[in-house]
Amino acid sequence: MGDLPYGWRAKIGLIYIASAYSMEVEFYHMAPKGVTTHTTRIALSDQPEHFSIDDLSSLEEDAIRATRLLAQAPLNVIAFGCTSGSFVNGVKYDRQMINRMENIANIPCTTTTTAVMEATKALQVKHIAIATPYSEEVNKLAHRYFTESGLTVTNITGLGIMNDYEISNLDSNTIYRMAINANTDDADALFISCTGLQAVHMIQELEEDLQKPVITSNQATFWHSLRLSGVGTQIKGFGELFYR
Repeated sequence: MGDLPYGWRAKIGLIYIASAYSMEVEFYHMAPKGVTTHTTRIALSDQPEHFSIDDLSSLEEDAIRATRLLAQAPLNVIAFGCTSGSFVNGVKYDRQMINRMENIANIPCTTTTTAVMEATKALQVKHIAIATPYSEEVNKLAHRYFTESGLTVTNITGLGIMNDYEISNLDSNTIYRMAINANTDDADALFISCTGLQAVHMIQELEEDLQKPVITSNQATFWHSLRLSGVGTQIKGFGELFYR
Protein backbone atom coordinates (compact mmCIF):
# COMPACT_ATOMS: atom_id res chain seq x y z
CA MET A 1 0.00 0.00 0.00
CA GLY A 2 3.04 2.26 0.21
CA ASP A 3 2.83 2.96 -3.54
CA LEU A 4 -0.64 4.50 -3.29
CA PRO A 5 -2.12 6.75 -4.53
CA TYR A 6 -1.50 5.67 -8.12
CA GLY A 7 0.63 7.96 -10.24
CA TRP A 8 2.64 9.23 -7.29
CA ARG A 9 5.52 9.94 -9.63
CA ALA A 10 3.64 11.21 -12.70
CA LYS A 11 0.12 11.11 -14.08
CA ILE A 12 -0.02 11.34 -17.87
CA GLY A 13 -3.22 12.50 -19.53
CA LEU A 14 -3.75 11.01 -22.99
CA ILE A 15 -6.18 12.10 -25.70
CA TYR A 16 -6.56 9.15 -28.05
CA ILE A 17 -8.59 8.09 -31.05
CA ALA A 18 -11.81 6.23 -30.17
CA SER A 19 -11.43 3.54 -32.84
CA ALA A 20 -7.84 2.61 -31.91
CA TYR A 21 -6.58 0.64 -28.94
CA SER A 22 -2.80 0.28 -29.12
CA MET A 23 -1.45 3.43 -27.54
CA GLU A 24 -2.39 3.18 -23.87
CA VAL A 25 -1.49 -0.53 -23.87
CA GLU A 26 1.99 0.34 -25.10
CA PHE A 27 2.19 3.10 -22.49
CA TYR A 28 1.45 0.50 -19.81
CA HIS A 29 4.20 -1.77 -21.16
CA MET A 30 6.76 1.05 -21.06
CA ALA A 31 5.69 2.64 -17.78
CA PRO A 32 8.22 2.81 -14.95
CA LYS A 33 7.16 2.50 -11.34
CA GLY A 34 4.89 5.29 -10.11
CA VAL A 35 3.72 6.47 -13.55
CA THR A 36 0.11 6.10 -14.70
CA THR A 37 -1.80 7.00 -17.86
CA HIS A 38 -5.32 8.44 -17.87
CA THR A 39 -7.09 8.42 -21.23
CA THR A 40 -10.03 10.17 -22.81
CA ARG A 41 -11.08 9.57 -26.40
CA ILE A 42 -12.20 11.51 -29.44
CA ALA A 43 -13.70 10.24 -32.68
CA LEU A 44 -11.45 10.13 -35.72
CA SER A 45 -14.38 9.83 -38.09
CA ASP A 46 -17.98 8.66 -38.35
CA GLN A 47 -16.50 5.92 -40.53
CA PRO A 48 -13.12 4.90 -39.07
CA GLU A 49 -12.82 2.21 -41.72
CA HIS A 50 -12.66 4.98 -44.37
CA PHE A 51 -11.12 8.00 -42.65
CA SER A 52 -9.99 10.96 -44.74
CA ILE A 53 -7.54 13.84 -44.66
CA ASP A 54 -10.51 16.10 -43.84
CA ASP A 55 -11.18 13.95 -40.77
CA LEU A 56 -7.55 14.30 -39.67
CA SER A 57 -7.64 18.04 -40.29
CA SER A 58 -10.63 18.65 -38.04
CA LEU A 59 -9.59 17.01 -34.76
CA GLU A 60 -8.42 20.14 -32.95
CA GLU A 61 -11.72 21.23 -31.40
CA ASP A 62 -12.46 17.73 -30.13
CA ALA A 63 -8.95 17.60 -28.68
CA ILE A 64 -9.56 20.90 -26.92
CA ARG A 65 -12.81 19.61 -25.41
CA ALA A 66 -10.97 16.48 -24.29
CA THR A 67 -8.29 18.66 -22.70
CA ARG A 68 -10.97 20.39 -20.62
CA LEU A 69 -12.10 16.99 -19.33
CA LEU A 70 -8.60 15.78 -18.50
CA ALA A 71 -7.75 19.09 -16.83
CA GLN A 72 -10.22 18.23 -14.07
CA ALA A 73 -7.78 15.55 -12.86
CA PRO A 74 -4.47 16.35 -11.08
CA LEU A 75 -2.25 15.45 -14.04
CA ASN A 76 1.36 16.35 -14.77
CA VAL A 77 1.14 16.46 -18.57
CA ILE A 78 -1.39 15.97 -21.37
CA ALA A 79 -0.54 14.44 -24.75
CA PHE A 80 -2.63 14.46 -27.91
CA GLY A 81 -1.97 10.97 -29.24
CA CYS A 82 -2.40 11.13 -32.99
CA THR A 83 0.53 11.48 -35.36
CA SER A 84 -1.25 12.34 -38.60
CA GLY A 85 -3.77 14.47 -36.71
CA SER A 86 -0.94 16.65 -35.44
CA PHE A 87 1.15 16.92 -38.63
CA VAL A 88 -1.70 17.19 -41.17
CA ASN A 89 -2.03 20.99 -41.04
CA GLY A 90 1.63 21.81 -40.59
CA VAL A 91 3.98 23.01 -37.87
CA LYS A 92 2.11 26.20 -36.97
CA TYR A 93 -1.15 24.29 -36.44
CA ASP A 94 0.57 21.74 -34.23
CA ARG A 95 2.13 24.46 -32.10
CA GLN A 96 -1.21 26.28 -31.88
CA MET A 97 -2.93 23.15 -30.61
CA ILE A 98 -0.34 22.71 -27.87
CA ASN A 99 -0.65 26.36 -26.83
CA ARG A 100 -4.43 26.05 -26.57
CA MET A 101 -4.15 22.86 -24.54
CA GLU A 102 -1.64 24.43 -22.15
CA ASN A 103 -3.77 27.55 -21.68
CA ILE A 104 -6.66 25.33 -20.59
CA ALA A 105 -4.81 22.79 -18.47
CA ASN A 106 -2.04 24.99 -17.02
CA ILE A 107 0.40 22.08 -17.28
CA PRO A 108 2.84 21.03 -20.02
CA CYS A 109 1.19 19.54 -23.11
CA THR A 110 2.45 17.87 -26.24
CA THR A 111 1.33 16.13 -29.41
CA THR A 112 2.75 13.01 -30.95
CA THR A 113 4.42 14.84 -33.83
CA THR A 114 5.99 17.40 -31.51
CA ALA A 115 7.21 14.52 -29.34
CA VAL A 116 8.78 12.89 -32.39
CA MET A 117 10.57 16.12 -33.24
CA GLU A 118 11.86 16.39 -29.67
CA ALA A 119 13.07 12.80 -29.97
CA THR A 120 15.02 13.62 -33.14
CA LYS A 121 16.67 16.53 -31.34
CA ALA A 122 17.60 14.36 -28.36
CA LEU A 123 19.09 11.76 -30.70
CA GLN A 124 20.77 14.44 -32.86
CA VAL A 125 18.99 13.21 -35.98
CA LYS A 126 19.28 15.30 -39.14
CA HIS A 127 18.32 12.74 -41.78
CA ILE A 128 15.34 10.48 -41.20
CA ALA A 129 13.60 7.62 -42.98
CA ILE A 130 9.88 7.23 -42.30
CA ALA A 131 7.65 4.15 -42.42
CA THR A 132 3.89 4.63 -42.22
CA PRO A 133 0.67 2.71 -42.79
CA TYR A 134 -0.84 5.75 -44.54
CA SER A 135 -1.79 6.71 -48.08
CA GLU A 136 0.57 8.63 -50.33
CA GLU A 137 -1.48 11.80 -49.80
CA VAL A 138 -1.04 11.63 -46.02
CA ASN A 139 2.64 10.81 -46.43
CA LYS A 140 3.12 13.98 -48.46
CA LEU A 141 1.78 15.96 -45.50
CA ALA A 142 4.14 14.14 -43.14
CA HIS A 143 7.05 14.91 -45.47
CA ARG A 144 6.07 18.58 -45.50
CA TYR A 145 5.89 18.80 -41.71
CA PHE A 146 9.26 17.20 -41.04
CA THR A 147 10.94 19.16 -43.82
CA GLU A 148 9.49 22.40 -42.45
CA SER A 149 10.90 21.39 -39.07
CA GLY A 150 14.43 21.18 -40.49
CA LEU A 151 14.85 17.46 -41.11
CA THR A 152 15.93 15.83 -44.35
CA VAL A 153 13.54 13.00 -45.18
CA THR A 154 15.61 10.37 -46.97
CA ASN A 155 12.61 8.16 -47.72
CA ILE A 156 8.97 7.82 -46.76
CA THR A 157 6.90 4.78 -47.63
CA GLY A 158 3.37 3.75 -46.69
CA LEU A 159 1.03 0.81 -46.91
CA GLY A 160 -1.82 2.86 -48.37
CA ILE A 161 -4.21 2.09 -45.49
CA MET A 162 -6.92 4.58 -44.49
CA ASN A 163 -8.84 2.16 -42.26
CA ASP A 164 -8.17 2.71 -38.57
CA TYR A 165 -9.27 -0.80 -37.59
CA GLU A 166 -6.91 -2.34 -40.14
CA ILE A 167 -3.99 -0.23 -38.90
CA SER A 168 -4.57 -1.34 -35.31
CA ASN A 169 -4.60 -4.99 -36.37
CA LEU A 170 -1.44 -5.07 -38.49
CA ASP A 171 0.76 -7.99 -37.44
CA SER A 172 4.36 -7.78 -36.28
CA ASN A 173 5.84 -9.20 -39.48
CA THR A 174 4.05 -6.60 -41.60
CA ILE A 175 5.22 -3.74 -39.39
CA TYR A 176 8.78 -5.08 -39.22
CA ARG A 177 9.02 -5.47 -43.02
CA MET A 178 7.47 -2.04 -43.52
CA ALA A 179 10.17 -0.56 -41.30
CA ILE A 180 13.04 -2.44 -42.93
CA ASN A 181 11.87 -1.46 -46.41
CA ALA A 182 11.61 2.22 -45.49
CA ASN A 183 15.14 2.47 -44.11
CA THR A 184 17.97 4.04 -46.09
CA ASP A 185 21.69 3.89 -45.39
CA ASP A 186 21.97 7.68 -45.17
CA ALA A 187 19.22 8.01 -42.55
CA ASP A 188 20.40 8.77 -39.01
CA ALA A 189 17.24 7.16 -37.61
CA LEU A 190 14.07 5.40 -38.66
CA PHE A 191 10.66 6.71 -37.61
CA ILE A 192 7.63 4.38 -37.55
CA SER A 193 4.60 6.65 -37.68
CA CYS A 194 1.09 6.11 -36.27
CA THR A 195 -0.14 5.68 -32.72
CA GLY A 196 -2.38 2.84 -33.91
CA LEU A 197 0.56 0.58 -34.73
CA GLN A 198 1.77 -1.96 -32.19
CA ALA A 199 5.51 -1.48 -32.59
CA VAL A 200 7.29 -0.74 -29.31
CA HIS A 201 8.00 -4.43 -28.72
CA MET A 202 10.23 -4.58 -31.80
CA ILE A 203 12.23 -1.37 -31.34
CA GLN A 204 15.19 -3.12 -29.74
CA GLU A 205 15.41 -5.72 -32.51
CA LEU A 206 15.07 -3.11 -35.24
CA GLU A 207 17.84 -1.03 -33.71
CA GLU A 208 20.07 -4.09 -33.61
CA ASP A 209 19.28 -4.98 -37.22
CA LEU A 210 19.53 -1.46 -38.63
CA GLN A 211 22.32 -0.22 -36.36
CA LYS A 212 20.59 3.10 -35.77
CA PRO A 213 17.97 4.59 -33.45
CA VAL A 214 14.34 3.74 -34.09
CA ILE A 215 11.55 6.10 -33.07
CA THR A 216 7.88 5.10 -32.94
CA SER A 217 4.90 7.37 -32.37
CA ASN A 218 3.91 5.77 -29.07
CA GLN A 219 7.46 5.51 -27.76
CA ALA A 220 8.20 9.17 -28.52
CA THR A 221 4.91 10.39 -27.03
CA PHE A 222 5.48 8.45 -23.83
CA TRP A 223 9.14 9.52 -23.61
CA HIS A 224 8.29 13.19 -24.10
CA SER A 225 5.43 12.98 -21.60
CA LEU A 226 7.81 11.50 -19.02
CA ARG A 227 10.43 14.16 -19.61
CA LEU A 228 7.85 16.97 -19.42
CA SER A 229 6.70 15.44 -16.12
CA GLY A 230 10.24 15.49 -14.75
CA VAL A 231 10.70 11.71 -14.92
CA GLY A 232 14.17 10.90 -16.25
CA THR A 233 14.14 7.13 -15.92
CA GLN A 234 16.20 5.15 -18.42
CA ILE A 235 13.85 2.37 -19.53
CA LYS A 236 15.40 -0.78 -20.96
CA GLY A 237 14.05 -2.58 -23.99
CA PHE A 238 12.36 0.27 -25.84
CA GLY A 239 15.19 1.89 -27.72
CA GLU A 240 18.04 4.32 -27.41
CA LEU A 241 15.64 7.22 -26.94
CA PHE A 242 14.94 6.30 -23.31
CA TYR A 243 18.61 6.85 -22.51
CA ARG A 244 18.31 10.52 -23.50
